[in-house]
Amino acid sequence: MTMIRLRLNLSGRDLGYRFGGISDSTVSHTFLHVVDVLYQRLKPSIIWPNRDVLRKTLPMDFRKYCPNCVVIIDCFEIFLDCPLNPLGRAQTFSSYKHHNTVKYYSPIGTVSFISKGWGGRVSDKHLTENSGLLDHLTPGDVILADRGFDIQESVGLFCSTTKIPAFTKGKKQLSGIEVEIHVERVIGNIRKKYSILGATQPIDFVTVRNGDVTTLDKIVTICCALLNICDSVVPFE
Repeated sequence: MTMIRLRLNLSGRDLGYRFGGISDSTVSHTFLHVVDVLYQRLKPSIIWPNRDVLRKTLPMDFRKYCPNCVVIIDCFEIFLDCPLNPLGRAQTFSSYKHHNTVKYYSPIGTVSFISKGWGGRVSDKHLTENSGLLDHLTPGDVILADRGFDIQESVGLFCSTTKIPAFTKGKKQLSGIEVEIHVERVIGNIRKKYSILGATQPIDFVTVRNGDVTTLDKIVTICCALLNICDSVVPFE
């Protein structure tokens, strides 16, 4: 039932009918309980790889033109019902999406890190600097990002470098188009496989229910972990 909802985003009433006429409340309780279990089981599969493993699994273009790349970073947003609280509305309103959203930060490729959800108003720079990802960097690492990530100074504090791929015709470096394709493939694949992430989420999904993690954070983590089990969308040849 839970996997069907993650994949197809069917309503509680629809799922209740499919599973023998059970009530919406039973569907909701079961879904939340299984999400708690899946989160605990699958969260450990989102791991930051050691450098030896990373070098061996880099796509060929990256090995050739950016061998010290450790991540391509990007943010994605999930629509949220409009909060009743004025402060909540202000914090979650995304001027880019023109909607109330929750924003997540993640490397692209195999998902090796996923941030907690932030209000859609937060900048990519602030989210990156406060997500915890920079703590994983080691001297000499290279991060690929688009122009919206003004994080050169923050990354430099870890003796690492941020590169913004150029849109060039030559092959002196990995082109921006190639990086953008990898980014869109992975983010698009998450939304394609798990339709729940493309839907507008209820407010109670961004409140803490058990522990210190919101239900939406758990759902995003589960979907990213399940994606890691699938074949990569980035070619390695």
